[in-house]
Amino acid sequence: MQYGHIDHVSKPISHIVFGTATPKMFAAFRSVNGDAPDFEARLQEAFQLLDDMYAEGVNCFDCSDHYGEEPLGEWLEARGLHDKVVILTKGAHHNRWRKRVTDFDILHDAHNSLAKLKTNHLDIYMLHRDDPSVPVGPIVDVLNRLYDEGKIGAFGGSNWTVERTEEANNYALKHGLQPFTVASPNFGLADQLGDPWGGGCVTISGPENKPDREWYARNNIPVFAYSTMARGFFSGRLDSAHPEKAGEVLDEAGMKGYCYPQNFERLRRCEILAKEKGMSVAQIAMAWIFNQKDLDVYALTSPVTREMMRTNIAASEIKLTEDECKWLDLEIER
Repeated sequence: MQYGHIDHVSKPISHIVFGTATPKMFAAFRSVNGDAPDFEARLQEAFQLLDDMYAEGVNCFDCSDHYGEEPLGEWLEARGLHDKVVILTKGAHHNRWRKRVTDFDILHDAHNSLAKLKTNHLDIYMLHRDDPSVPVGPIVDVLNRLYDEGKIGAFGGSNWTVERTEEANNYALKHGLQPFTVASPNFGLADQLGDPWGGGCVTISGPENKPDREWYARNNIPVFAYSTMARGFFSGRLDSAHPEKAGEVLDEAGMKGYCYPQNFERLRRCEILAKEKGMSVAQIAMAWIFNQKDLDVYALTSPVTREMMRTNIAASEIKLTEDECKWLDLEIER
């Protein structure tokens, strides 16, 4: 496992991050399922999954105000790992009736996260969504309030555009405040050409978003990339020769976000290179992410077994040539 360091977080951070939006973790929400006769068994299954990821060297866990926090907090307390694990959580997600990127909602969600995670400090805090109609000033102000109170460390936006992030950081600079120092957009080999969930999902994948990737690299802002495997598109269960069967493998979000001809061509090239190198399609797609020059990437993944995590870790250390990376991303032909 490779580890990195980022500003405002004292612990090293594994470059593979475990995303807790998984069935076993949802089943272990005490507030929802605590009365179920088998709840304790469900909780122990979630604990075992977290134990397995931690045993493989993963020390950073991604969650949010509406997934992962409850069982993760119980596990951290039971195992005594708050001082060793890096918590990345998010708030200010829209709901069905309104957008929630306000100072009130940010304070509410952050304090709710602190309670559920059974801690007094969130290492990395992200705003899950943005609302461009809200000025950046009050948002930066309230995040700095939480930072000054010691309740959050590094902070930034998930699904924030480069333009809004730059606007927020210019405000912070002008007013002597802490800027956004982390980001969590979608990034991976597949180009996210549709919005998987709605509500303004932001990607930096694909040729049209190269300037955004260069901006993050130039400003030394680490990217905690979500949906790195395109929700199973590169799992090896999908065959580029049979795109009509994608619905048997991918969920609705995966279909909306990634099922486009360009991505099936990327998958075909992954299949070819995987065969040539004696690797899996998933390993080639993961290796591509970690072979991007100058971009400091932390890949969010949600494997359901310890063996799958081992495969991801091994893939993160595979070296691809610059031409192989360009060929996989349709920039050049062989």
